[in-house]
Parts: sequence; C-alpha cells; structure tokens
Amino acid sequence: MANNFKNRIWKLGKWSAGLFILLFVFRLLYGYAASSQTSGNDYSDNFFGSIDNLRKNYASEKVAVKGDFKPAAPNMASTQKFEKTASLKTKTSEYQKDEYIVKAKTKSYNAIIQYEQKIGQKGNRQIHLLIGVNPAKFDDFYVDLQKVGILKDTEITKVDKTNEYRQLNAKKISIEKMLQSLLELKSKGGQISDFISLNDKILEVEEQLQGLGVELGNFNTENEFCTVRFSMYEGAAEKSISFVHRIKVALEWSMKYFLLSVVTVLFLSLTLFVLLVIADKLKIISTINKKLNE
Repeated sequence: MANNFKNRIWKLGKWSAGLFILLFVFRLLYGYAASSQTSGNDYSDNFFGSIDNLRKNYASEKVAVKGDFKPAAPNMASTQKFEKTASLKTKTSEYQKDEYIVKAKTKSYNAIIQYEQKIGQKGNRQIHLLIGVNPAKFDDFYVDLQKVGILKDTEITKVDKTNEYRQLNAKKISIEKMLQSLLELKSKGGQISDFISLNDKILEVEEQLQGLGVELGNFNTENEFCTVRFSMYEGAAEKSISFVHRIKVALEWSMKYFLLSVVTVLFLSLTLFVLLVIADKLKIISTINKKLNE
C-alpha cells in the first residue's frame, strides 16, 4: 500500500516537473523570438514610395551580341540600360554625427545628393536622402553606408530599361520626321489661318521633342548613376536583454502558469468528484445500469 502511494507520488512529481520545464523552455524561446521579430519590423514604411517626380537614374553595360545579328542603330542593341536602386534604413542614437558621416561618405565617393528631406524634432528626427552614385562605385558605397548607425532594413532592385530606351529613341525619330514634314509645309506658304494652325502644331511637336530630350538625357553616359535611397531615424540606443533577465522572466511566467494549471486541474477533479457523489446518492448510475441490462 505504502509502495503504491510512493509510486503514484513519484509519477505525479515527474509529470509536474516535466510540465514546468516545458513551460519554462517555451517562455525562454518565445522571449528570443519575440524580441528579434520586434526589432526587425521597426521601420517597415517606405518613405520614397509616397513621393512622386523623383529623379530617375540609369546605367548601362555592354552586352555580347551572339550570331550575325546587326543592331538597327549604333549602341542600342549592344548596350543594356538598367535602373539599379538600393534602399537602406538605419537607426541611430548619434543623429548629427551620423548625418555628417553619411554626407562625408557621399562626397568621398563623388556621389550626388539629388533629394534631401528632414523630418521631426530633436530626439525623434529623420533624414531621407536620394543619392546618385557612379555604377562602378555603387557596391562599395552601398556596403560602406551599412556601417552607419544600426542597420534595420536593406534591399537592392535592378530593372531592365533597354526596351524603354529603344522606344524613346524610336519615338524621337518619328517626331523629328513629323517636325521636318511640318516645316516643309510651312515653307510652301498658304492662307493665314492655315499658317497659324500649322505653326501651333509645330510648337506642340517641338515641346514633345524637348520632353523626349529630357527623358533621353537621363540615359546619357555622362548622366549615368545608380540610386541609393537612404533613410536614417533617430532613437535611443537599444539595450540588449541579458540572459539572467530572460531566465528570471521565464521562471516567473512558468511558475504563474504552472500554479494556474494545477489549480485548474484540482478544480476540475473536485467538480467531477462532486458530480459522481451526487449521481451515486441519487442512484442515477445504478438506474442506468439496470435499464441497460434489461
């Protein structure tokens, strides 16, 4: 009798210890997972995505042409045009110092700040920079900027713009031909009303040609840049949570929910016992058995 009681106590103790350890390990791992997830999603907003008319930077690289293919126009089919953009988001507790460092790095790489926006008051400031950098220096500049502050998010995208470049050139040739035809008509003379209408059409075509010239100018070799979108947010330095503190929190949480589990089990067991006693007193169980045997 005594041995059976000891065995039951021993089994109950093992199950209780196992439950407590399981709760403790779960809470400890959850602490690490929750802290890393929170720190990784601090700055998920895209500042530049909400701004229109930002400068477009394009670069080019030579592409080997296979077979006997001959390009219709020089430097069009044999050159790939692309837009390469890097986005970096950092957090810093030394805002002014790091702002100076970013601008000093930009100058040292002969890069150009094409857009700058500062937001907020001291203690909660932000700076957003759109930087054009030489394609040959892009990778080094991108890696160097990651050393400023605490890196929160980074991304690089590369979009092929070769077809767009070809279409703009084709459109330019078409408009130039149209302008030439209109100028030839103008030289033939005619009624004043026709002359005025023709002159207005020529001005409209010239405006289209100027607009195309601006767009194509971004593709020129001397204007070739890759883009770096840099956002820096001011904030207090993050304090790392010590392992001892994590142990303390995990123990407190485990004890709380272990006791809650024990109380719940005892309450359910007591409720079930009371219901069985009542059922026995009311002879419900024996009555059910009799009806089943009949």
